[in-house]
Amino acid sequence: MYGGFWYNLKHAFDHKDNGLYKIMAINIILFLAFMVLRVFLTLGGAETVYRSIISFLMMPAYIPALITKPWTLFTYMFLHEGFFHILFNMLFLYWFGLLVNEYLGSRKLVNLYILGGLAGGLFYLIIYNLAPYFSNQLEGSLMLGASAGVFAIVVAAATLRPNTEFHLLLLGPVKIKYIAIFYVLIAFANSTGSNAGGELAHLGGAILGYYYILQLNKGKDIGLPIQVIGSFFTSLFSKKPKVKVTYRRTGSESNRSKPTPAASSPQYTTTNTTQEEIDKILDKIAEKGYDNLSKEEKRKLFDFSNK
Repeated sequence: MYGGFWYNLKHAFDHKDNGLYKIMAINIILFLAFMVLRVFLTLGGAETVYRSIISFLMMPAYIPALITKPWTLFTYMFLHEGFFHILFNMLFLYWFGLLVNEYLGSRKLVNLYILGGLAGGLFYLIIYNLAPYFSNQLEGSLMLGASAGVFAIVVAAATLRPNTEFHLLLLGPVKIKYIAIFYVLIAFANSTGSNAGGELAHLGGAILGYYYILQLNKGKDIGLPIQVIGSFFTSLFSKKPKVKVTYRRTGSESNRSKPTPAASSPQYTTTNTTQEEIDKILDKIAEKGYDNLSKEEKRKLFDFSNK
Protein backbone atom coordinates (compact mmCIF):
# COMPACT_ATOMS: atom_id res chain seq x y z
CA MET A 1 0.00 0.00 0.00
CA TYR A 2 1.19 3.52 -0.78
CA GLY A 3 -0.52 5.84 1.68
CA GLY A 4 -3.68 6.35 3.72
CA PHE A 5 -7.10 4.90 3.00
CA TRP A 6 -8.45 7.75 0.89
CA TYR A 7 -5.22 8.10 -1.08
CA ASN A 8 -5.21 4.41 -1.96
CA LEU A 9 -8.89 4.45 -2.87
CA LYS A 10 -8.49 7.55 -5.04
CA HIS A 11 -5.44 6.09 -6.82
CA ALA A 12 -6.74 2.51 -6.84
CA PHE A 13 -6.02 2.03 -10.55
CA ASP A 14 -2.64 3.77 -10.56
CA HIS A 15 -0.68 0.98 -8.86
CA LYS A 16 -0.14 -2.70 -9.57
CA ASP A 17 -0.46 -4.09 -6.05
CA ASN A 18 -3.68 -2.30 -5.14
CA GLY A 19 -6.15 -5.17 -5.57
CA LEU A 20 -8.07 -4.50 -2.37
CA TYR A 21 -8.73 -0.88 -3.27
CA LYS A 22 -9.51 -1.73 -6.90
CA ILE A 23 -12.29 -4.06 -5.76
CA MET A 24 -13.64 -1.45 -3.36
CA ALA A 25 -13.46 1.29 -6.00
CA ILE A 26 -15.36 -0.79 -8.58
CA ASN A 27 -18.11 -1.59 -6.08
CA ILE A 28 -18.43 2.02 -4.93
CA ILE A 29 -18.39 3.51 -8.44
CA LEU A 30 -21.08 1.10 -9.65
CA PHE A 31 -23.19 1.73 -6.55
CA LEU A 32 -23.09 5.50 -7.07
CA ALA A 33 -23.75 5.19 -10.80
CA PHE A 34 -26.80 2.98 -10.35
CA MET A 35 -28.07 5.13 -7.46
CA VAL A 36 -28.02 8.22 -9.68
CA LEU A 37 -29.62 6.28 -12.53
CA ARG A 38 -32.37 4.96 -10.24
CA VAL A 39 -33.22 8.40 -8.86
CA PHE A 40 -33.42 10.10 -12.25
CA LEU A 41 -35.38 7.31 -13.92
CA THR A 42 -37.79 7.04 -10.99
CA LEU A 43 -38.38 10.80 -10.95
CA GLY A 44 -38.98 10.61 -14.69
CA GLY A 45 -41.59 7.90 -14.29
CA ALA A 46 -39.35 5.23 -15.82
CA GLU A 47 -38.59 3.07 -12.78
CA THR A 48 -39.34 -0.06 -14.83
CA VAL A 49 -36.47 0.90 -17.13
CA TYR A 50 -34.11 0.98 -14.17
CA ARG A 51 -35.38 -2.40 -12.95
CA SER A 52 -34.76 -3.85 -16.40
CA ILE A 53 -31.19 -2.52 -16.48
CA ILE A 54 -30.23 -3.73 -13.01
CA SER A 55 -31.93 -7.10 -13.58
CA PHE A 56 -29.81 -7.50 -16.71
CA LEU A 57 -26.75 -7.69 -14.42
CA MET A 58 -28.21 -9.57 -11.43
CA MET A 59 -27.78 -13.33 -11.21
CA PRO A 60 -30.93 -15.43 -11.64
CA ALA A 61 -31.42 -18.71 -9.78
CA TYR A 62 -33.48 -20.14 -12.64
CA ILE A 63 -31.10 -22.09 -14.88
CA PRO A 64 -32.83 -21.30 -18.24
CA ALA A 65 -32.61 -17.60 -17.36
CA LEU A 66 -28.95 -17.92 -16.34
CA ILE A 67 -28.11 -19.62 -19.66
CA THR A 68 -29.31 -16.49 -21.47
CA LYS A 69 -27.31 -14.22 -19.12
CA PRO A 70 -24.13 -16.14 -18.19
CA TRP A 71 -22.21 -12.90 -17.48
CA THR A 72 -24.35 -12.33 -14.39
CA LEU A 73 -22.38 -15.01 -12.50
CA PHE A 74 -19.60 -12.42 -12.51
CA THR A 75 -21.38 -9.04 -12.60
CA TYR A 76 -23.69 -9.71 -9.63
CA MET A 77 -20.75 -9.63 -7.19
CA PHE A 78 -20.03 -5.96 -7.90
CA LEU A 79 -23.57 -4.59 -7.53
CA HIS A 80 -25.40 -3.09 -4.55
CA GLU A 81 -28.62 -1.15 -4.09
CA GLY A 82 -28.90 -0.40 -0.38
CA PHE A 83 -26.50 2.00 1.37
CA PHE A 84 -26.03 -0.20 4.43
CA HIS A 85 -25.60 -3.23 2.18
CA ILE A 86 -22.52 -1.80 0.49
CA LEU A 87 -21.30 -0.09 3.68
CA PHE A 88 -21.00 -3.28 5.71
CA ASN A 89 -19.64 -5.27 2.78
CA MET A 90 -16.90 -2.72 2.16
CA LEU A 91 -16.04 -2.45 5.87
CA PHE A 92 -15.60 -6.20 6.20
CA LEU A 93 -13.73 -6.36 2.90
CA TYR A 94 -11.35 -3.66 4.09
CA TRP A 95 -10.72 -4.99 7.63
CA PHE A 96 -10.14 -8.60 6.67
CA GLY A 97 -8.72 -7.77 3.25
CA LEU A 98 -5.83 -5.87 4.80
CA LEU A 99 -4.84 -9.00 6.69
CA VAL A 100 -5.06 -11.24 3.62
CA ASN A 101 -3.15 -8.69 1.55
CA GLU A 102 -0.37 -8.50 4.15
CA TYR A 103 0.24 -12.25 4.27
CA LEU A 104 -0.75 -13.43 0.79
CA GLY A 105 -0.39 -10.38 -1.42
CA SER A 106 -2.74 -8.44 -3.67
CA ARG A 107 -3.14 -11.02 -6.42
CA LYS A 108 -4.26 -13.81 -4.10
CA LEU A 109 -6.72 -11.45 -2.45
CA VAL A 110 -8.30 -10.73 -5.82
CA ASN A 111 -8.32 -14.45 -6.58
CA LEU A 112 -10.16 -15.05 -3.31
CA TYR A 113 -12.77 -12.40 -3.99
CA ILE A 114 -13.55 -13.63 -7.50
CA LEU A 115 -13.53 -17.32 -6.57
CA GLY A 116 -15.66 -16.60 -3.51
CA GLY A 117 -18.18 -14.75 -5.65
CA LEU A 118 -18.30 -17.59 -8.17
CA ALA A 119 -18.61 -20.23 -5.45
CA GLY A 120 -21.36 -18.24 -3.72
CA GLY A 121 -23.27 -17.88 -6.97
CA LEU A 122 -23.01 -21.59 -7.76
CA PHE A 123 -24.05 -22.60 -4.23
CA TYR A 124 -27.08 -20.30 -4.49
CA LEU A 125 -27.92 -21.79 -7.89
CA ILE A 126 -27.62 -25.41 -6.73
CA ILE A 127 -29.64 -25.06 -3.53
CA TYR A 128 -32.41 -23.04 -5.15
CA ASN A 129 -32.83 -25.63 -7.89
CA LEU A 130 -32.62 -28.69 -5.62
CA ALA A 131 -34.44 -27.67 -2.44
CA PRO A 132 -38.25 -28.01 -2.65
CA TYR A 133 -38.57 -25.06 -0.26
CA PHE A 134 -37.53 -22.63 -3.04
CA SER A 135 -39.57 -24.14 -5.89
CA ASN A 136 -42.29 -21.46 -5.76
CA GLN A 137 -39.84 -18.56 -5.94
CA LEU A 138 -37.22 -20.09 -8.23
CA GLU A 139 -38.13 -18.39 -11.50
CA GLY A 140 -38.30 -14.89 -10.07
CA SER A 141 -35.24 -15.03 -7.83
CA LEU A 142 -32.38 -12.64 -8.58
CA MET A 143 -29.26 -11.90 -6.55
CA LEU A 144 -26.70 -9.11 -6.27
CA GLY A 145 -23.99 -8.06 -3.81
CA ALA A 146 -20.34 -8.58 -2.92
CA SER A 147 -21.11 -10.64 0.18
CA ALA A 148 -19.97 -14.02 -1.18
CA GLY A 149 -16.55 -12.67 -2.16
CA VAL A 150 -16.30 -10.79 1.13
CA PHE A 151 -17.18 -13.91 3.14
CA ALA A 152 -14.46 -15.81 1.28
CA ILE A 153 -11.91 -13.22 2.38
CA VAL A 154 -13.25 -13.13 5.97
CA VAL A 155 -13.04 -16.90 6.39
CA ALA A 156 -9.70 -17.09 4.57
CA ALA A 157 -8.25 -14.50 6.95
CA ALA A 158 -9.63 -16.38 9.96
CA THR A 159 -8.21 -19.66 8.66
CA LEU A 160 -4.87 -18.08 7.87
CA ARG A 161 -4.42 -16.19 11.16
CA PRO A 162 -7.18 -17.42 13.52
CA ASN A 163 -5.78 -15.83 16.67
CA THR A 164 -5.36 -12.33 15.28
CA GLU A 165 -7.48 -9.94 17.34
CA PHE A 166 -9.75 -7.13 16.21
CA HIS A 167 -10.83 -4.55 18.77
CA LEU A 168 -14.61 -4.31 18.58
CA LEU A 169 -16.73 -1.56 20.04
CA LEU A 170 -18.14 -2.57 23.45
CA LEU A 171 -16.56 -6.03 23.24
CA GLY A 172 -12.87 -5.16 23.14
CA PRO A 173 -10.32 -7.55 21.58
CA VAL A 174 -11.91 -10.54 19.81
CA LYS A 175 -10.08 -13.23 17.83
CA ILE A 176 -11.11 -13.16 14.20
CA LYS A 177 -11.87 -16.88 14.14
CA TYR A 178 -14.81 -16.19 16.46
CA ILE A 179 -16.00 -13.29 14.30
CA ALA A 180 -15.94 -15.52 11.21
CA ILE A 181 -17.72 -18.38 12.98
CA PHE A 182 -20.40 -16.01 14.27
CA TYR A 183 -21.21 -14.60 10.84
CA VAL A 184 -21.20 -18.02 9.17
CA LEU A 185 -23.69 -19.27 11.77
CA ILE A 186 -25.87 -16.20 11.19
CA ALA A 187 -25.83 -16.88 7.44
CA PHE A 188 -26.79 -20.51 8.00
CA ALA A 189 -29.63 -19.60 10.40
CA ASN A 190 -31.07 -17.09 7.90
CA SER A 191 -30.75 -19.33 4.83
CA THR A 192 -34.52 -19.87 4.80
CA GLY A 193 -35.41 -16.24 5.52
CA SER A 194 -36.30 -13.27 3.35
CA ASN A 195 -32.73 -13.00 2.00
CA ALA A 196 -32.21 -16.73 1.60
CA GLY A 197 -30.36 -16.39 -1.71
CA GLY A 198 -27.86 -13.94 -0.28
CA GLU A 199 -27.27 -16.04 2.83
CA LEU A 200 -26.66 -19.15 0.72
CA ALA A 201 -24.15 -17.20 -1.32
CA HIS A 202 -22.44 -16.21 1.94
CA LEU A 203 -22.08 -19.87 2.85
CA GLY A 204 -20.69 -20.74 -0.58
CA GLY A 205 -18.12 -17.97 -0.31
CA ALA A 206 -17.19 -19.03 3.23
CA ILE A 207 -16.60 -22.63 2.14
CA LEU A 208 -14.39 -21.43 -0.71
CA GLY A 209 -12.35 -19.18 1.58
CA TYR A 210 -11.63 -22.06 3.96
CA TYR A 211 -10.80 -24.47 1.14
CA TYR A 212 -8.54 -21.93 -0.58
CA ILE A 213 -6.28 -21.59 2.47
CA LEU A 214 -6.21 -25.36 3.04
CA GLN A 215 -5.03 -25.90 -0.52
CA LEU A 216 -2.56 -23.03 -0.29
CA ASN A 217 -1.01 -24.63 2.80
CA LYS A 218 -0.50 -27.74 0.69
CA GLY A 219 1.33 -25.70 -1.93
CA LYS A 220 -1.54 -25.47 -4.42
CA ASP A 221 -3.05 -22.14 -5.46
CA ILE A 222 -6.49 -22.85 -6.92
CA GLY A 223 -6.73 -19.18 -7.86
CA LEU A 224 -4.05 -19.34 -10.56
CA PRO A 225 -6.56 -19.58 -13.45
CA ILE A 226 -8.20 -16.35 -12.22
CA GLN A 227 -4.77 -14.74 -11.95
CA VAL A 228 -3.77 -15.81 -15.47
CA ILE A 229 -7.00 -14.46 -16.97
CA GLY A 230 -6.64 -11.21 -15.03
CA SER A 231 -3.02 -10.78 -16.13
CA PHE A 232 -4.04 -11.33 -19.75
CA PHE A 233 -6.68 -8.58 -19.70
CA THR A 234 -4.39 -6.28 -17.72
CA SER A 235 -1.67 -6.65 -20.35
CA LEU A 236 -4.12 -5.67 -23.08
CA PHE A 237 -4.75 -2.27 -21.52
CA SER A 238 -1.35 -1.51 -20.00
CA LYS A 239 1.40 0.33 -21.83
CA LYS A 240 4.99 -0.71 -21.38
CA PRO A 241 7.13 2.23 -20.25
CA LYS A 242 9.68 3.42 -22.73
CA VAL A 243 13.29 3.36 -21.55
CA LYS A 244 14.82 6.79 -21.88
CA VAL A 245 18.58 7.07 -22.27
CA THR A 246 20.38 10.35 -21.72
CA TYR A 247 23.85 11.22 -22.91
CA ARG A 248 26.22 13.04 -20.59
CA ARG A 249 29.72 14.14 -21.58
CA THR A 250 32.19 15.03 -18.87
CA GLY A 251 34.81 17.67 -19.51
CA SER A 252 34.55 20.99 -21.33
CA GLU A 253 34.43 21.62 -25.03
CA SER A 254 37.73 23.49 -24.77
CA ASN A 255 39.55 20.33 -23.71
CA ARG A 256 38.61 18.28 -26.76
CA SER A 257 42.16 18.35 -28.07
CA LYS A 258 43.40 16.82 -24.83
CA PRO A 259 40.70 14.41 -23.76
CA THR A 260 40.97 12.97 -20.30
CA PRO A 261 40.11 9.31 -19.61
CA ALA A 262 36.79 10.37 -18.11
CA ALA A 263 35.91 12.40 -21.19
CA SER A 264 37.16 9.96 -23.79
CA SER A 265 34.22 7.58 -23.25
CA PRO A 266 30.68 9.01 -22.93
CA GLN A 267 28.53 7.84 -20.00
CA TYR A 268 24.96 6.66 -20.39
CA THR A 269 22.42 6.85 -17.61
CA THR A 270 19.12 4.99 -17.65
CA THR A 271 16.69 7.41 -16.02
CA ASN A 272 14.06 4.83 -14.99
CA THR A 273 16.39 2.22 -13.45
CA THR A 274 15.13 3.05 -9.95
CA GLN A 275 11.52 2.84 -11.11
CA GLU A 276 12.16 -0.56 -12.66
CA GLU A 277 13.58 -1.82 -9.38
CA ILE A 278 10.55 -0.51 -7.51
CA ASP A 279 8.20 -2.15 -10.02
CA LYS A 280 9.90 -5.49 -9.41
CA ILE A 281 9.56 -5.04 -5.66
CA LEU A 282 5.86 -4.14 -6.01
CA ASP A 283 5.31 -7.21 -8.18
CA LYS A 284 6.92 -9.32 -5.47
CA ILE A 285 4.62 -7.77 -2.84
CA ALA A 286 1.58 -8.51 -5.02
CA GLU A 287 2.71 -12.10 -5.49
CA LYS A 288 4.10 -13.03 -2.07
CA GLY A 289 3.22 -10.24 0.37
CA TYR A 290 5.27 -7.50 2.03
CA ASP A 291 6.78 -9.82 4.67
CA ASN A 292 8.65 -11.77 1.99
CA LEU A 293 10.75 -8.77 0.97
CA SER A 294 14.41 -8.72 1.93
CA LYS A 295 15.74 -5.94 4.15
CA GLU A 296 17.41 -4.34 1.15
CA GLU A 297 14.14 -4.37 -0.83
CA LYS A 298 12.24 -2.84 2.09
CA ARG A 299 14.90 -0.14 2.38
CA LYS A 300 14.66 0.70 -1.33
CA LEU A 301 10.87 0.87 -1.15
CA PHE A 302 11.04 3.11 1.90
CA ASP A 303 13.62 5.43 0.34
CA PHE A 304 11.65 5.67 -2.90
CA SER A 305 8.39 6.50 -1.09
CA ASN A 306 10.08 9.41 0.67
CA LYS A 307 11.44 11.07 -2.44
